[in-house]
Amino acid sequence: MKWSFRIARIAGIDVRIHATFFLLLVWIAYMSWSERKSLAETGDVALFTGVTFLIIVLHEFGHALTARAFGIRTRDITLLPIGGLARLERMPDKPWQEFLVAIAGPAVNVAICAAAFAALAATGRTSSLFNGDPFRSGWLVWLVWSNAFLAGFNMLPAFPMDGGRVLRALLAMQFDHAFATAIAARLGQAVALFFVILGLATSPMFALIGLFVWIGAGEENRQVQFRAALAGIPVAQAMATEIRTLAPSDPLEKAALYLTRTTQTEFPVVDGDRVVGLLTRPALLKVIGSGGPAAQVLTAMSTDFAVLSPTDALDHAFVTLQSSSIHAAAVVHEGKLVGLLTLEEIGELAALLDALKRGHQPPRT
Repeated sequence: MKWSFRIARIAGIDVRIHATFFLLLVWIAYMSWSERKSLAETGDVALFTGVTFLIIVLHEFGHALTARAFGIRTRDITLLPIGGLARLERMPDKPWQEFLVAIAGPAVNVAICAAAFAALAATGRTSSLFNGDPFRSGWLVWLVWSNAFLAGFNMLPAFPMDGGRVLRALLAMQFDHAFATAIAARLGQAVALFFVILGLATSPMFALIGLFVWIGAGEENRQVQFRAALAGIPVAQAMATEIRTLAPSDPLEKAALYLTRTTQTEFPVVDGDRVVGLLTRPALLKVIGSGGPAAQVLTAMSTDFAVLSPTDALDHAFVTLQSSSIHAAAVVHEGKLVGLLTLEEIGELAALLDALKRGHQPPRT
């Protein structure tokens, strides 16, 4: 994510902080100082805020590690002013798996809340939960209330928040995945509208959360409906077949000519009949700038690329390209290159299908 930087790598997952996160810390410190006029109490509030976001990181690791159990990697976890974001490569296809991944984050908060409550009960201090300001009642009291709030808030049925994903998973156990997503997204946007109105009346933070939920729900719903439209269509119908290829020993100058004289921006690298790499436009420009036009293609090509079959389903191919570092795939049949598939080709086919669909709709009266 732009404007973010890595602060740690835990269990093979990068933990990042967005630059705007520090604006939140400054705002909280300012508000605390304005209300309390105490440097010590302002420091306590800042410390509580920092620990809150540490808990949010644990919440996101609940999602990430559960997804890993189903073979899904997490690109990174980023701290934002409105909370945390675990960027999974994809959501599970099976509803029960999505249910477990979605509920794992709030489950972490419930576990911390229960542990803190048990510690209070063991020392006979449960009555302190209801005595005054949680910030001044000790860490255990604060851990109970903060984690109870985080679990409850995240379980609101505001797709794509955790509660909305749980709802979508439950609906998908009974209905079509695209239909379940549409219902969850509409409900999520209704909740988002409530947050915006609440934010205008109280705190801008609620309005910001509402805006995030509204955009997220709409975008994910569009993605799912897009995939549903591609279901049942083979890769062969979208792939480009008139493509330029390169050999590993070709000079980058040859690739540069292809780049300027055609619309192709990714080039399969073929050794005999075998696809051994893929040369992308950014890699070409980077290496030709440092190594010159005489540098060989093999110095710039990537060997980590997706390989598809012409009979693969286009909706699954779309997910593969989205999760890949290179948004292009070599299409191979019986060991030989037969085409190239990119997100652009998929988008063009989808636009054509949509135009044909609209063209066959009866006119409105």
